Amino acid sequence: MTETTSDSVADPPSRPWLAHYPPGVPAEIDISATPTLVHLIDEAAARHGKADQAVFLGRRYTYGRVDRAGRHFAAWLAAQGIGPGARVAIMMPNVPQYAAAVFGILRAGATVVNVNPLFTARELRSQLADAQVAAIVVLENFAATLAEAMAELPPLRVLVATVGDWLGPVKGPVANFVVRRVKKAVRPWSIPGALRFDAALVQGAGLPFAPPAIASGDVALLQYTGGTTGVSKGAMLTHANVVHAVLAPQAWLAPALEREPRIANPVIVCALPLYHIYALVACLFLGLRIGAKSVLVPNPRDLKALVRDLRRFPPHLFPAVNTLYNALLEHPDFGRVDFSGLRVANSGGMAVQRSVAERWLARTGCPIIEGWGLTEATAGVTCNRVDAREWGGTVGIPFPGCEIGVRDLLGEPLPPGEPGEVVVRGPQVMAGYWNRPEESRHAFTADGWLRTGDVGVMNAKGELRIVDRMKDMIIVSGFNVYPNEIEEVATLHPGVSEAVAVGVADERSGEVVKLFVVRRDPALAEAELADFLKARLTGYKRPRRYAFVESLPKTPVGKVLRRALRESR
Repeated sequence: MTETTSDSVADPPSRPWLAHYPPGVPAEIDISATPTLVHLIDEAAARHGKADQAVFLGRRYTYGRVDRAGRHFAAWLAAQGIGPGARVAIMMPNVPQYAAAVFGILRAGATVVNVNPLFTARELRSQLADAQVAAIVVLENFAATLAEAMAELPPLRVLVATVGDWLGPVKGPVANFVVRRVKKAVRPWSIPGALRFDAALVQGAGLPFAPPAIASGDVALLQYTGGTTGVSKGAMLTHANVVHAVLAPQAWLAPALEREPRIANPVIVCALPLYHIYALVACLFLGLRIGAKSVLVPNPRDLKALVRDLRRFPPHLFPAVNTLYNALLEHPDFGRVDFSGLRVANSGGMAVQRSVAERWLARTGCPIIEGWGLTEATAGVTCNRVDAREWGGTVGIPFPGCEIGVRDLLGEPLPPGEPGEVVVRGPQVMAGYWNRPEESRHAFTADGWLRTGDVGVMNAKGELRIVDRMKDMIIVSGFNVYPNEIEEVATLHPGVSEAVAVGVADERSGEVVKLFVVRRDPALAEAELADFLKARLTGYKRPRRYAFVESLPKTPVGKVLRRALRESR
């Protein structure tokens, strides 16, 4: 990192946020000492070889063990002719083999393609075909889906892992029996030529391996996203993109992580799925950088198991989303978790609601530090300061090296206080979309800024407030209504646990607001909630229709599926 800090840099008018950086946080990030993710992995193994890299179902895995498995996998891949330029997919939840697979693919010079293991065969087939993958590592729980998808795909090498593979000679078979026979989580499957992942590691251990030359501009991840236009496409994230995305938050969080007493092997809760860019950066790669022990949570919806893990391994860092924080606060055993050592609770992916932030701070003593980003910018772009003690309603200021702006519909810059589309520029911004030159061109402004599709407002300090997604905006009689505002106000009612607003067609107004509500108080009536909102929202913003539901449809990351709610009307 550079020695230049916010105290010694003159603040250019276009970067007002630099004046508000915490002392010691650099304005830019220098990755010359760690130009690729392979360098980052090597450094972590050398510094923390005997420390715990992960914990899974109570069993610990050292940096040295996971690194060796990654080296063996790299040798196996190279022996199959899978190296620089090739794509290798990973279709697993949060299990210890995930990191080993990532390490091996990157060491071989290939590109990681993260796959949602809950995909249907159609969705999986589409992504694998688009990425033109040469191989895939899959947990056997999802092998049946892969077998179905492969019927219409070119041949590819398949490596199958199991939950119990790394749990030891006693616990491993028991875990596999429970998964297969008790939970019935493994459907029958048949993939001719499939090889056990552990068998590939054994083979790789006996093979020679000549590490290929890897440049910082090489593509490390092909990370699929809905993108700014809603079409699934692969964002090409280079080694330099990801290294910047790791070193910038490390510098940003340093005031909290490096204060006394120092923590040698901090615990980071990995409850977000590693196939998502947020968790991959904030849990796996940032964890490597700071020598953390990742508590791997394969199913965050199992709150009982999550709370049990939190009690056994009191956390120091907790990356999560608003819905997970809220769900934990509602859990009856939440008060039995020791949060006295929690240094950072950061949130992204969706807006943090005031009610959740205030309850979390009151219960744990550690504020939720909200940030914002997107896959095309390698996860994080902005974040609130770690010394913030109150919910401010913004997603903070840009990380070192990043720049943001707000543009109108014609692409012209807007002054502070005016809402428009947020644009981003910096070393974390993707190289473009895989095999989609036209989509790549439309993703950027004429002067090279990434268009995010988010509506935001930036104040004079450079603090950003995300109003909503452009596509989620509701237009009522010509007035723009942003769902986040409605939801924020609704969740201030003590009887509301969760709320989501969507637009529905209306003959008179074009659209009106419909509010889906999960009640905390079963006795909460529509009239009471309507009166509460009437006192706090102007007329056109008020919901005209209500639906009380037991739960809201969500992605594995915890984002609410608004489209599913719109279609349910």
